Amino acid sequence: MLTYPHIDPVAISLGPLKVHWYGLMYLCAFAGAYFLGRLRSQKMSPVWSTDQLSDLIFYAAMGVILGGRLGYVFFYSFDRFLEDPIWLFQVWKGGMSFHGGFLGVMVAMLFFAKRYQLGFWQVMDFVAPLVPTGILFGRLGNFIGGELWGRPVIDPNFPLAMVFPHVDNLARHPSQLYEAFLEGALLFAILWWFSSKPRPVKAVSGVFALGYGLARFTVEFFREPDADKGFIAFNWLTMGQLLTLPLIAVGILLLVLAYRQPAKV
Repeated sequence: MLTYPHIDPVAISLGPLKVHWYGLMYLCAFAGAYFLGRLRSQKMSPVWSTDQLSDLIFYAAMGVILGGRLGYVFFYSFDRFLEDPIWLFQVWKGGMSFHGGFLGVMVAMLFFAKRYQLGFWQVMDFVAPLVPTGILFGRLGNFIGGELWGRPVIDPNFPLAMVFPHVDNLARHPSQLYEAFLEGALLFAILWWFSSKPRPVKAVSGVFALGYGLARFTVEFFREPDADKGFIAFNWLTMGQLLTLPLIAVGILLLVLAYRQPAKV
């Protein structure tokens, strides 16, 4: 049985300056997206400029941070926000919603597409393969922060069973690492392969939405529900699964639309 290695949330401390691991994970996520974007942009016709790519990452970063934080507040912890409005700005303490961040990125990409006179779905198809590595770093940040732990395992001899001492003494699933693998590494491999060849417009975005939705829906069975939410319905459906169902439906719809009119690539 494994024990969660307590990690100081502050990665670097230089006098009054403190750099948190959570912030470093976001920095790695955006840097990784920029690097992968450079690789993808070289295959574009015409090739995207460095300024375009830099603006794209900036717009996406704003969408992730603002949308992710607001989504977490309104989807999961609105009561806490009412009690302490300043908590909204304390992002280094954790508390980001993927679904809110996803909506934030969509809005940001809409503004980006209008600025550069590009098709919205053309931009979304370009961005989709860059997202999973960001999710991977984000989930590693959750693990380092000791948050979003998993449910108790049935068999304490399960090789990945882990005790989180700051929670209790039960052997639990390290669900943050499950999410890092499924929503991050595996989804990235699928999307990078799928997008390496010309695909109909909306197809890459559809694979991302469907792939993430299925991965998140599955992992939620191993992740402890939010204490203030519990199960939403049927004594098993969580808020994360409820918010993910529309994403799965959108992914299927985009793929159907993409391959009904496969002329545009």
